[in-house]
Amino acid sequence: MSLNGKYALGILLTFVVLGGVMLYVFPLIHLIPGGTRSATAVFTYSRAVLWVVLLAVFLYSLFIEKRPFLLWKDKAYSPGFYLKKIFSLYLICAVGGAFLNFLIQLSTRENVSGKLLQLSHIFRNNYVLIIFTCLTAGVVEEFLMRGFMQPRIEKIYHNRYAGIIGSALLFGILHSSYGTVGQVLVPCFIGIVFAVFYKIYSNIKILIICHFMYDFVSLMVMNFVDIKHLSVF
Repeated sequence: MSLNGKYALGILLTFVVLGGVMLYVFPLIHLIPGGTRSATAVFTYSRAVLWVVLLAVFLYSLFIEKRPFLLWKDKAYSPGFYLKKIFSLYLICAVGGAFLNFLIQLSTRENVSGKLLQLSHIFRNNYVLIIFTCLTAGVVEEFLMRGFMQPRIEKIYHNRYAGIIGSALLFGILHSSYGTVGQVLVPCFIGIVFAVFYKIYSNIKILIICHFMYDFVSLMVMNFVDIKHLSVF
């Protein structure tokens, strides 16, 4: 198999496995009796599985592709650069995502995601799970979607825009299990912002920190405010 073929197979397998974890965890929750406690346990296990997926993809790049997991070497920057970029990225994603979701709400009048309603109960005052979930999302999703997929898509098609758009679309599709248009388009928007940043600055650590912050603030707000009042966000 050619190197591009190995890249394509790795991307396909990663996407299928991630999709399986995200799509089937909540149907599984419904099959387990015991209420919120069982749902919390199943959700926690599903986050742990994502770390296993990351390890498997790392081993795939090492032994099948025989290439570094990160095809783009991470560049070093000053602490001031980190602070500035993390803050600016967060504002772009938070403000832009909220505005996009507001437009979607106006045009579709869709209801709040049922999955988000379930999550709001699972996360209620469970700060350890909130931190673990945000850390998992920041590390696993950024390493896989930006660090692994984006540069490989670019190499397959010899086009930087293919890497940006392709990784962002896959990122949005993986969130389709939430069942709403907003939960697909907003992640697509964030995926494009993150992919453009990664292409320009080649620093995955900043994206991990920003992703963690974005999810952490969102879940903490959801923890203290009824999600039905936060449909725009």
